[in-house]
Amino acid sequence: MPHVVVEYSANIRGEADIPGLLWRIQKTILEVGGGDFPVAALRLRAREYEDYVIADGEPEYAFVCINVRVAKGRPEELKKRTFDAVFAAVKDHLKPVYDSRVMGLSMDVEEFGERLAYKASRLHEKFGTTPFAKAAS
Repeated sequence: MPHVVVEYSANIRGEADIPGLLWRIQKTILEVGGGDFPVAALRLRAREYEDYVIADGEPEYAFVCINVRVAKGRPEELKKRTFDAVFAAVKDHLKPVYDSRVMGLSMDVEEFGERLAYKASRLHEKFGTTPFAKAAS
């Protein structure tokens, strides 16, 4: 963990460099979160939306909505420091787009527990790391 989903309006595809944004988020999490967010646990992806209505429906309006899910148990200070830095990096990356149009930008960080959280991964094996939930036990 964390798993990061970037949702965005299709009208910014050519301006926003979404693949670059995903890499910038990944880099920031690893730099600021240190070993508390192992590389094998990161999942970042993006969804582009063709069909959406923003406010009064002006077609030039845009949005980027980022949803982050992290496993339960990390200190609040760590989460705040890490995701404050992520949101600052996102705002910096998207500044040219944000400054050129009416745009909504949001990020929500959700913590979830083990209840009904199903997982299967060989990535920790490959990177020689231990999944956070097991390491905390």
